[in-house]
Amino acid sequence: MLKILKYSFYDLMRSRWSYVYFLFYLLLGSVLLFLNNDLSKAVITLMNIIIILVPLIATIFGVMYFYNSREFTELLLAQPLKRSSIFLGQFLGVAGSLTLSLVLGLGLPFVLYGLFQSGVIVNFALLILIGAFLTFIFAGLAFNIAIFNENKIKGFGYAVLLWLFMAVIYDGLFLLALIAFEEYPLDSFSLAATVFNPIDLSRILILLELDISALLGYTGAVFKKFLGTQLGFLISGAVLILWTLLPVWSLYRKAKKKDF
Repeated sequence: MLKILKYSFYDLMRSRWSYVYFLFYLLLGSVLLFLNNDLSKAVITLMNIIIILVPLIATIFGVMYFYNSREFTELLLAQPLKRSSIFLGQFLGVAGSLTLSLVLGLGLPFVLYGLFQSGVIVNFALLILIGAFLTFIFAGLAFNIAIFNENKIKGFGYAVLLWLFMAVIYDGLFLLALIAFEEYPLDSFSLAATVFNPIDLSRILILLELDISALLGYTGAVFKKFLGTQLGFLISGAVLILWTLLPVWSLYRKAKKKDF
């Protein structure tokens, strides 16, 4: 698996799309810091972009790489290699290259601007960590969608629909449920509904760390009471790790039986 991972990683790092992804975040970080002298405000702006853009790119890139490397995958399957090692190596190569582009693209301008001399290094580190988690989660979900669907059009359609549901539709359904049942205690429901969406959970963790949970209103008070504690933060981190491992486990199970 390590050889497949290394090949996929180096292959993607030589890809022009990796350079475009890296240059986009490099330019974005540089422009934000040029227009805004306050690093904390720049981190908040980045949060709104990363929470939406990172899952979309990871989903599209994961599906695209799986389908475009099908011939190479079939060649590898003819070799004495474990099927699970091939697909897991490709997944880790995709997620790792995207994460590296994200870290370097945003990290370089902030470091040059004096990140280590400021008081927002913890917030920035959390933002990068959340971005890495979302990259691995949605790249894993994309690989699962692709491996379960031979048809490219269906695969791309399901992948985009998954991102759209998690990023937009889920929040709308969540708000409708809160309005419809506003007369009932919804503390537990709000926490449970957030856990089932990694994008929402990531957004709330960053807002709580930046101490602007008041913007969330009533739900902000609920999340601050639970997720604002050290135990709540650890549980939230464990949930994100679980969200990362579940697609990998599903991919591993399906890869062992995958037949082209």
